[in-house]
Amino acid sequence: MSSAPTIPLDRIRQIEARRDELQASMARADLPADQFVQLSKDYAEIEPVALAAGEVRRLRQEIDALAYMMEDEGADPELKAMAQDEFGELRDRLATADRALAVALLPRDAADARSAILEIRAGTGGDEAALFAGDLFRMYQRFADAQGWRTELLSASAAELGGFKEVVASVTGQGVFAKLKFESGVHRVQRVPVTESGGRIHTSAATVAVLPEAEEVDVRIDDKDLRIDVYRSSGPGGQSVNTTDSAVRITHLPTNTVVIQQDEKSQHKNKDKAMKVLRSRLYEAERERLANERSGARKSMVGSGDRSERIRTYNFPQGRVTDHRINLTLHRLPEIIEGQMGELVGALIAEDEAGRLAALTE
Repeated sequence: MSSAPTIPLDRIRQIEARRDELQASMARADLPADQFVQLSKDYAEIEPVALAAGEVRRLRQEIDALAYMMEDEGADPELKAMAQDEFGELRDRLATADRALAVALLPRDAADARSAILEIRAGTGGDEAALFAGDLFRMYQRFADAQGWRTELLSASAAELGGFKEVVASVTGQGVFAKLKFESGVHRVQRVPVTESGGRIHTSAATVAVLPEAEEVDVRIDDKDLRIDVYRSSGPGGQSVNTTDSAVRITHLPTNTVVIQQDEKSQHKNKDKAMKVLRSRLYEAERERLANERSGARKSMVGSGDRSERIRTYNFPQGRVTDHRINLTLHRLPEIIEGQMGELVGALIAEDEAGRLAALTE
C-alpha cells in the first residue's frame, strides 16, 4: 500500500467548517426548496470527507498527548509504558485514517455516480465466443442484482447455439459506472467448448465496453447530424419477425457512429433506446478526448479502457480468474462467473486509488 500525503491541519479545519456551514444553512426555515436540494447534495458529498478529516484530527491529538506523556520525566513509569504501547497502535490507525482522507480528497470522475450502458460482443472463437458473451452478461446481471441495481436489455443479437453475438443493456443505480468502469476491454476464456468432442481446451474472447449513461443535457445532438433509417426487424437466419417497419438504425454523421435497435415492436421505443445508446457513446468519446488533451495520453493505473486491451482471463480447467492489469489471480472462478465479483472489483478500485495517491506524492 502506497503512503498517503499528509493533509495539513488547516485543510482539515476548512473541510469540517464547510460541513458545519452547510448544516447550518440547511436548518434555515426560509430556505427555498431548490436551494435545500442543492445544499443537501453538497452536504452528502462533504459529510464522509469531514468524518474522515475529523478522525485524522482526533488521532493526531491523541498521539501528541501520548508523546508528551512519554517525554515527561516526572510521569509514572507504568503510565509511560502504557502510553508507549498505545502510541504504536495509534500510529498504525493514523496511517490508515490518513490514507482514507487522502482517497476521499482525490479528484472525482464526474461520471462515477452515473448509471451505465453495458455492451458485450462476441470476439474470436465462433459459437464458443457467443456462449462466453452470454456468460459474461449473466455475470454482470447477477452482480447488478446483488448491488440493488436494475438491468434493462436494450438490444440483443442471439447466437444459434446460445449466448449472444452482441448484447447491450442499461444498468441503473447509484455509482454503477464507478464500480464497472474497469470492466472495459477484452475478456478471454479458456475451456472445453460444448461443441468440442475431443475434450480439447479452446481459447475464445468477448469484448466488454462500459459507458457512463448520458442525459440529453450532456450531449447536444442536432437533428441535421442524424440519418435515421427504418426497416423490418429480422431474427436469426434473416427471417422477418415483424410486419411493420419498426427497426431503427441511427447514424451520427459527424462521427459515423451507428446504433441499431430492433428489439421493440414500436418504432418510437426503438428510436428512444437507440438515442440512449448513441448519447452515451458520444459522451464517452468526448470524455476520452478531454482526458487525452489533459494528459497527452489517456492513462489509468488499471488500464486505458481500450476495447482492444486484453484485461482478464477466465481459465475453467484450473478454476481461476486472472486480471492481467494488476497481476491478480483468484481461484474462485465458479463464484465470480455467478456474479460474486466484489473482491475483483474492489481490488481494481483500490489499485486505481493507490496509483493516483502515488502520483500526488511524486
